[in-house]
Amino acid sequence: MSIYAALPTSLQNVACTYAGWKRSRMRYTPYFHETLDRWMESGWSSRERLLEIQQDRLVSLIERARRSVPHYSKLDLPEPIADSDAERGIASLLESFPILEKSEYRSVPESFLNREIPAKRLITGMTSGTTGTALPLWYTPEAVAEEYASVWRLRRRHGIELGAANFTLGGQQVVPLSQEKPPFWRRNAWGGQILFSLYHMSAANLPAYVDALHELPACYVQGYPSSLNILGRALLDQGRPLPTGKLTAVLPSSESLLAFHREVIEEAFSAPILDRYGASELAVSMTGCLEGRLHVDMEFGIVEVEVEEESDEYVRGPLLVTGLGNDATPLIRYRIGDVGTRSKSPCACGRPGDVFLDVDGRVEDYVVTPDGRWIGRLDHIFKNQLDVAEAQIIQEDASAIEVRVVPRDSFDASAEKRLIKEIRSRLGEEIRIDLQRVQEISRESNGKFRAVKSSVGRNG
Repeated sequence: MSIYAALPTSLQNVACTYAGWKRSRMRYTPYFHETLDRWMESGWSSRERLLEIQQDRLVSLIERARRSVPHYSKLDLPEPIADSDAERGIASLLESFPILEKSEYRSVPESFLNREIPAKRLITGMTSGTTGTALPLWYTPEAVAEEYASVWRLRRRHGIELGAANFTLGGQQVVPLSQEKPPFWRRNAWGGQILFSLYHMSAANLPAYVDALHELPACYVQGYPSSLNILGRALLDQGRPLPTGKLTAVLPSSESLLAFHREVIEEAFSAPILDRYGASELAVSMTGCLEGRLHVDMEFGIVEVEVEEESDEYVRGPLLVTGLGNDATPLIRYRIGDVGTRSKSPCACGRPGDVFLDVDGRVEDYVVTPDGRWIGRLDHIFKNQLDVAEAQIIQEDASAIEVRVVPRDSFDASAEKRLIKEIRSRLGEEIRIDLQRVQEISRESNGKFRAVKSSVGRNG
């Protein structure tokens, strides 16, 4: 980042474009295009056809896992057999597996690695660390391509094609934190992106963002709901919502879309929201429709609900997910940590398959900095902090934050220094950081804990 920060804006745009080109080469492979075309057809076939696809993929996944993945090899699982009734067959196959907890994966992640896949074909990654604990992951190129096929099936259904101009509000630090004047955005010309900085959204800077949203070309906007909400509120406060027709859709990601977010965002951007629920583990994907529902991308994964609440209209409870495409680290009946509400009725939009009314998870507060910036989605701070078992940011005053850390044995003065540096790279030098080592972090009533709890941000 230090070399990038020293470059003039024009060369930073070149760097962003180069990075966009590299990402595109990895994501949009021939297999991606083949899968997208195939799923465009299957996604509107029938629920029965989707269940047949699920069962076929699940049988193949289990066969490979039994043969090549140490964790599953030791379970002494029965030979997977397809059933003429696909829904019954899927249930029977899944019932032969114990529920997989994150703690079990965390303790020995390498035991989930497929020994038949050459190391040169593995793509490494990490979970986002929303709960304060990041997990190492491995993918195949095909799994990544399928993830993006599910994303682009949603977009293509609404007339958005690859390369369409867009506004992006993600966690990338595209603008040096020291920059005090606009532009607070950079360009990825290859992907048609205007990349807005999330870390410069102070009251003084927001008018420049609003001007850019009106003046620069875009077909859609994508990003974190917390950041879209800040920009949406700025558009409305200035009496300058975007004109109807400028954007085709708003595509939120990586955080739960709250009701008050939806109202502000749709009014400010004058476009419908098409939500999506996914995970770094590449084990689940749900994509939204104009009815505000989330449809399971059934070719990509299977979603079960551990029923804790039920009515004539829905079942609700923790989600168990089974990814069908990632041979590198198969996750079968994986308790992902979120709670969802599955509808018992088909969606009014007409799309077949399993449909959810909502998924709760990834809800975070903002941290407010002394200079008035509002920062959401701070779980990135802990993404690569492998010396930290769990962590949480608490804020009760805009001048300071308390960082609670459950340290691993390897957490030493050097690790603490790296963590503080990562925090300051996003929040700046003015805010006071009180780091507290603790044995455990208290959970919420639902058994989870938030990476950020800011009464300052919540009240704002």
